[in-house]
Amino acid sequence: MKKSCICPKCGSSDVFIIDGHAGRYGTGNNIENGLTVFTYIPVDRYVCGKCGFTEEWIRQDDIDKARNSKRARFANKWV
Repeated sequence: MKKSCICPKCGSSDVFIIDGHAGRYGTGNNIENGLTVFTYIPVDRYVCGKCGFTEEWIRQDDIDKARNSKRARFANKWV
């Protein structure tokens, strides 16, 4: 959905974005990455306006911050 702007579930092109943000007391769509709201990593939501399907994406510049977060666990270690 992020690149094609087409919903993978229903095929609709009615896709909109809700920008990630960190509000007061940690509210918003984000990943905690430290003690203050200024260290949080925003997570953008791509939403299908027809069926409601959503995808969440971290901005390219924030991927390394998320990877190095104390909260990160790696999928290959779960198996």
